[in-house]
Amino acid sequence: MYTFINDYSEGAHERIMEALMRTNREQTCGYGEDPYCEQARALIRKKLGAEQAGVHFLVGGTQTNTTVIAALLRPYQGVIAATTGHINTHESGAIEATGHKVLTIPTDNGKITAQQVDALITAHYADATAEHTVQPGMVYISNPTEVGTIYSKAELTALKSVCERHGVPLFMDGARLGCALASAKNDLSWQDLPALTDVFYIGGTKMGALFGEAVVFSNRALDKDFRYMIKQRGGMLAKGRLLGLQFAELFRDDLYLELARHADSCADRIKQGIAALGYSFLSDSPTNQVFPIFPKSLIEALAKEFAFEFWQAIDEERDAIRLVTSWATKEEEVDNLLACLARLSR
Repeated sequence: MYTFINDYSEGAHERIMEALMRTNREQTCGYGEDPYCEQARALIRKKLGAEQAGVHFLVGGTQTNTTVIAALLRPYQGVIAATTGHINTHESGAIEATGHKVLTIPTDNGKITAQQVDALITAHYADATAEHTVQPGMVYISNPTEVGTIYSKAELTALKSVCERHGVPLFMDGARLGCALASAKNDLSWQDLPALTDVFYIGGTKMGALFGEAVVFSNRALDKDFRYMIKQRGGMLAKGRLLGLQFAELFRDDLYLELARHADSCADRIKQGIAALGYSFLSDSPTNQVFPIFPKSLIEALAKEFAFEFWQAIDEERDAIRLVTSWATKEEEVDNLLACLARLSR
């Protein structure tokens, strides 16, 4: 049974595996201070046009989110996020476990707006009892969002402006960043990212790497002592060179976006095929996550041939599911999925 459950079901791109094998017997120093991590940092900084950016490699997305958020917040502060944000829904209370509350904003499309952030922060300080409540200390977004939508340059610019006005940092979760940048609807460049955020990360785990994420601090004032936090929070890998090697391969010859384009292209084919059958979608996702709304009977039949994730109940007769493509999704399996849906829809 072929799975469309997530984008990390496969191992890693062959170039990464070859690099790991080729250098397997080499000896290097640990904890990300080896030549391969330095090479990866240089490639990332060059791609971003940010030679002074701080770049750190962590082992996974949850460790990255909890470490960055814990490092940036004071003990009495919380982090603003969408109700659907990953840190609020799929990290088992990891942020709360660090002692910080997630301050949520309702959203229909996974994104939060500058106006919403401004209203939340303004309302906090307008409250005569503000010091008895959690102070909003930073803003968290993901690009793409949990429902596959992406931020435009105008939206991100507005968010950064509000954050600067209120003196709070803007943090972007980029677990699937490649799929956002490779999207046909994207108008953000690599160079926009350090200019319009204080810190963000470049996902590896969901973008063709075996594991690992690259955290980028464009605001170097926030970078001070961050390595202490990485170590304390369990995100520092002794064999750090394994992370550097992977990101060096991903950022050499633009492999990172090449893999993302494949994932987006497969998802777009699925989306177009489903739309042609007359079905609607929970969100207008231009990335590698597709959220079709199907009759429950069709979903039950489809589950006998493909693996996917239930996402949300719609009504008594319909549910929304999630189909996710990856850097390694097979074109023939996309064909098989669409053929199966056409057969079940007759």
